[in-house]
Amino acid sequence: MTVRILLCDDHAVVRAGLLALLGSEPGIEVVGEAGSGEEAVAMAAKLKPDVVLMDLQLGPGIDGAEATRRIAALPDARAHVLVLTTYDTDADITRAIEAGATGYLLKAERPEELFAAIHAAAQGRTTLSPPVAGRVMDRMRGAARPALTTRELDILDQLSHGLGNREIARALFISEATVKTHLGRIYAKLGVDTRAGAVAVAKEQRLLP
Repeated sequence: MTVRILLCDDHAVVRAGLLALLGSEPGIEVVGEAGSGEEAVAMAAKLKPDVVLMDLQLGPGIDGAEATRRIAALPDARAHVLVLTTYDTDADITRAIEAGATGYLLKAERPEELFAAIHAAAQGRTTLSPPVAGRVMDRMRGAARPALTTRELDILDQLSHGLGNREIARALFISEATVKTHLGRIYAKLGVDTRAGAVAVAKEQRLLP
């Protein structure tokens, strides 16, 4: 079965490159090109492609995440949106997935990975670039852990500066016994058993100022 593709990228040179690349792959047909989010939504409604290859950061107008949301909400929507972008921040990934994107691929991927992702998206299967999958897993692990309290975050911040229990107690005007109690709770919530481990996990999860 031939997968019908709609390209959406606000850079004509990028679209031309993708058009040439995808045109060389059997089983894939580019049926349209859009230079903006609004244009992509309109063309998706008209052309009814199998997959929309969507950039996230578009020019004036709606961005790729909002365009994805509108395409997913179209009457008799059949197109699966595969994000193809250079951006892999937590915020970008979350917005795209929540908007209804089937997959999230980085432009640094090899052509064969892109082809495989397109065919997977056409079947409704999810494909994530390895760095993106790693970020998603980290967020899921973080969400599964109990949230740290404001006091625990204060103590964690002091830990990151190398302060000992007595110094932390003085800085926060609490007793050393209270510091030790909070540290035990911090270790349990972060799944670690050392001060260094707590700081490392806090940095990974961006808990520190």
